[in-house]
Amino acid sequence: MSVSASPASPASSLSDSVPASASASPDAAAAAPSAGPSPAELLAFVRTTAADHELVASLPLDPEGRTWIRLDGPAGSEAWLIGWPPGTGTGWHDHGGSHGALATAAGALTEDSLAARLPTEGWKTLELAEGVDRHRVLDTGDARAFGEHHVHEVRNESDGAHAVSVHAYYPPLPLMRRYSRTGSVLRLEEVERPEEWQ
Repeated sequence: MSVSASPASPASSLSDSVPASASASPDAAAAAPSAGPSPAELLAFVRTTAADHELVASLPLDPEGRTWIRLDGPAGSEAWLIGWPPGTGTGWHDHGGSHGALATAAGALTEDSLAARLPTEGWKTLELAEGVDRHRVLDTGDARAFGEHHVHEVRNESDGAHAVSVHAYYPPLPLMRRYSRTGSVLRLEEVERPEEWQ
């Protein structure tokens, strides 16, 4: 199946991932399950954690591969402190419907992402429309939040310096879809479950 993914509309902002309860009665709001931390709350958490120099320094760094420590995130979220040797990266992936945030605690990370809402099921290959690519460099102290449909890849492009980052997700990652990309063609390659990275 080949479909074209178009740029996300302004209506599909991060605030859409947080349920609106203004019209609900107080009793209904009290009975509703907790929505968990918002993207803004996860962003505040990763910023604060990335500034914890003692914690960041406790992460063992490996010259060959990424290293990580699982952290307690706020309000039932999942969080990770990750070390990135020079030249390492994630490849294209999503977060299985979880929203989240990331902050660079040391070094710099490059993020390429898609400003498009992709269908989550029923396809193996998508042809991406023009204008969906976004590129940014997250230097030490930089952070960003993202919504539940975020697709990106993150890399340490440094020739000689490790990078360290903090990531948080809610709900905890149920899965990650991994993609390959050739030009405008995005292909679903595999679906990873938590037991494969924990």
